[in-house]
Amino acid sequence: MERIFRSDGRAVIVPMDHAVAVGPIEGLRNMTSTIGELVKAKADAVLVHIGVARSVDIDRMGLIVHVSGATRLTEEPDWKAQFSSVKDAIRIGADAVSVQINVGSSHEQRMLETFSGIAEECNDYGIPLLAMMYPRGPGVKDEHRYEEVSHAVRLGYEIGADIIQTNYTGDPESFQRVVRDVRVPVVIAGGPKARSDSELLDMVSAAMRGGASGVSIGRNVFQHQTPFAMVKALLAIVHEAVSSQKAMQILEGVNIEGSAGGEP
Repeated sequence: MERIFRSDGRAVIVPMDHAVAVGPIEGLRNMTSTIGELVKAKADAVLVHIGVARSVDIDRMGLIVHVSGATRLTEEPDWKAQFSSVKDAIRIGADAVSVQINVGSSHEQRMLETFSGIAEECNDYGIPLLAMMYPRGPGVKDEHRYEEVSHAVRLGYEIGADIIQTNYTGDPESFQRVVRDVRVPVVIAGGPKARSDSELLDMVSAAMRGGASGVSIGRNVFQHQTPFAMVKALLAIVHEAVSSQKAMQILEGVNIEGSAGGEP
């Protein structure tokens, strides 16, 4: 856990598992270049599938290997199947394993069964398990509503996740109630590409005030014009508790100074 979370108990994780679902989208075509930006910015951890983990250098960042997924081409893309093992993840030096459960899916029970097997193997090897717990299915009207998010997070806690990733509820007060009785770190997902940098940084700042243990933000980092600068801004909010306004100044300042640049 200490390879992912700093001594303050917080982390900036950059998930880049999206290509399994949607193909080689912008920001994920040249993984070496994009991950190089994250290494330079000193993100705390990266989350990738095992094939990518084998072929890129993450330097000193924490490595989380995602072991489940589905493509958008299938009839039921919300049904996430396991296709990598915990043992394989450990062989390549993973610091944690990740699995997704869509709570409310018509295949929820099967994903929970898969989770139980992965959790048992993680316990055998002593490796942390991150659970992406998303309210998502026919009966879910709002994936960000407190009632749905709190249920998903509590489920992850009850079934033994060491880290829980979920949606932000939209305000610090309701999110504080989500995490209040959960004794494991809860990080917020970034969701779809934000309309603006300031909108994203406002959300992160509010989530941290609401008790989040950090962020797991993908598209809004790897599809940013300067991933290096966005990571720096996120690190400032998460680890230094700066305001979103100050983080925006950091982002703009780094953009002006320039970095080696992300993926062409």
